[in-house]
Amino acid sequence: MKILLDANLSYRLVKKLSKTYPECLHVTRTGLSIPADDLDIWNWAKDNNYLIIITNDEDFKILVDRFGFPPKIVLLRMGNRSTQSVANVLQDHFDDLLELNNSLEMGILEIF
Repeated sequence: MKILLDANLSYRLVKKLSKTYPECLHVTRTGLSIPADDLDIWNWAKDNNYLIIITNDEDFKILVDRFGFPPKIVLLRMGNRSTQSVANVLQDHFDDLLELNNSLEMGILEIF
């Protein structure tokens, strides 16, 4: 499962998630300008077969509503947490992300 981490998440998550999500990439490694525009991130993910974007940014919900999916969105609604805490939550929700990845009907997963 190829997932792209938005800029509002720590790049350190890639290493912490590497065993659970070996095809995890942070947006700063895409070659996009920094800061990258949400639509540019969306299009990069779609063009490069990254089917899930993990973010704290609700603007991506608008993109799903406007353009459909893929890519699909995991919207983290957990407030400000440590990188390790975010990594733990994403590891705990592996089955949910896998279900999102495989679903033909679901385009957004919100994690609280």
